[in-house]
Amino acid sequence: MNKILSTEFYKTKNREIKVILDTDPGVDDSACIIYALFDENVKIKLFTTVAGNIPLEKATRNLAHLLDVLDKDYPIAKGASKALTRVSPTAEHMHGIEGLGGYAPPTTCARKLLKEDAVEAMYKVIMEGDGDIVPVMLGPQTNLANLITSHPDVVKKIPKIVVMGGSPFGHKDYPDHISFNLSTDPDAFKIVLDTKIPILMCPSHMGRIKAHLEEDFVLALKDKGDVGDFLYQMYSTYWEPNYPTKRITTNDTCALFALIYPELFITEKACVSVNTTDAPGKTDITFTSDGQVDFIKDLHREEFLDMLEYKLSKLLSFKLKK
Repeated sequence: MNKILSTEFYKTKNREIKVILDTDPGVDDSACIIYALFDENVKIKLFTTVAGNIPLEKATRNLAHLLDVLDKDYPIAKGASKALTRVSPTAEHMHGIEGLGGYAPPTTCARKLLKEDAVEAMYKVIMEGDGDIVPVMLGPQTNLANLITSHPDVVKKIPKIVVMGGSPFGHKDYPDHISFNLSTDPDAFKIVLDTKIPILMCPSHMGRIKAHLEEDFVLALKDKGDVGDFLYQMYSTYWEPNYPTKRITTNDTCALFALIYPELFITEKACVSVNTTDAPGKTDITFTSDGQVDFIKDLHREEFLDMLEYKLSKLLSFKLKK
């Protein structure tokens, strides 16, 4: 194991970070949630759901099911069922019709949701906090934009926002610099940018071409207990298209780890803008020392994969609740 990834590194005092996880699970979201739930450095104050990878009802069901089988009790608030002003696309062609790839969740869950919707639940949690609760936006920005619009006084209590999305440098599969999370609701992301709240931005290509999982890593999950088997089942139909080798994206896990373990990542200050007209979701970037955005330019791949191996090793004996 790399020296940087010693047990002491994981348990550094005062590393604990309070977060709201806003999510549209989704295979990559679900993997990220598993890591978050078992990370002693992550203090989850609230889960909120949003339409994105799959419709809202299924996304909410998937999150509730994850907490059920992982025997974790956290508040869940249901959020926006569509983008602010647009028809919301989905990514069921990647995540499967139920959203969890090759894993078949139940059609319903008994877990109770909060009476408040995502906007009111987020507002309450953030305003009752000490200005140290970070929204981690794993899907479209709709819930956060609605929060800012409905309760503009919340802006002063948000220290930072983590955004997973954007493709400012383009990619052969995304020639217009468009990523799913931002193109789903670019108007929402513009509202978030306009607040001038500091943003940690994890572009879409980071999990695809920098921190992806190779086939041998995924096959080995079958030998890593209930949690490994769960991940393997999800991943079994989630291979990224248009690459020479089979690979699994880790986009959302990258975004969370960049907040909790910044040593693994290379960032640079930047100004980012988003197109809401002729190329909705296209992001442009200018690197500048006074930029609002800490843009993730690269990561230490070997250390990142070691991190995942370490975390999975801690879950070998964990039994999913039936």
